[in-house]
Amino acid sequence: MREVHLQLPLTTEDVQGLELGDAVFLNGLVFTGREGVYRQIFENGVEPPFDMRNTCNATFHCSPAVNEPSPGHYNVSAVTATASFRFAKHVPLMIERYGIRAVIGKGGMQEEIYQSAFREHGAIYLTTVGYGIGAMYGRGIKRVKDVYWKDELGLAQAMWVLEVEKFGPFLVECDVEGRSLFSRANAEVNETFQPLYEGLPQPALKRLGEVSSPTEEML
Repeated sequence: MREVHLQLPLTTEDVQGLELGDAVFLNGLVFTGREGVYRQIFENGVEPPFDMRNTCNATFHCSPAVNEPSPGHYNVSAVTATASFRFAKHVPLMIERYGIRAVIGKGGMQEEIYQSAFREHGAIYLTTVGYGIGAMYGRGIKRVKDVYWKDELGLAQAMWVLEVEKFGPFLVECDVEGRSLFSRANAEVNETFQPLYEGLPQPALKRLGEVSSPTEEML
């Protein structure tokens, strides 16, 4: 495992030099995005309030633990990622339209999205490491530079632009070639456990989508 420190906004050369499993630390500006942000942009037709491509081309699927001790002043004590597959409908559009180079989250994304969006446009997926370390990530947040759509969406769903320093570690889960660390690990696990599935009875909850194949999963 290599430790890599990158300055934001990311360049083509920055992401091309990363390998699966690299531990990445970020410096510069990162913006958050959840359901509310994606709805604003792609369903309500509201253009992003700043130039993502050239100033802030890394997005974090998260909701910062924010308090506002006085109007316009914010403290971020911790930040924890949310599952990225929830945003599969909109992430490819975000990458294509606005030049996003890095998506940060947890759980990874679907293989077809890695190939059609990340590989096609030279983007990477960075995953958080483990659970219960939101306060550690919070130490990398120096300040809130801007917050947008707070009144419309609320604190949890608003778009937060965070100035970060030594923000990480995040692991490279998908590289610019669309290769996935999780997919490789899952393939090894499935190969080992495949024989255990042979001869299993049909699932009791098959009508609800339950399966007995190690290569399928319920979402």
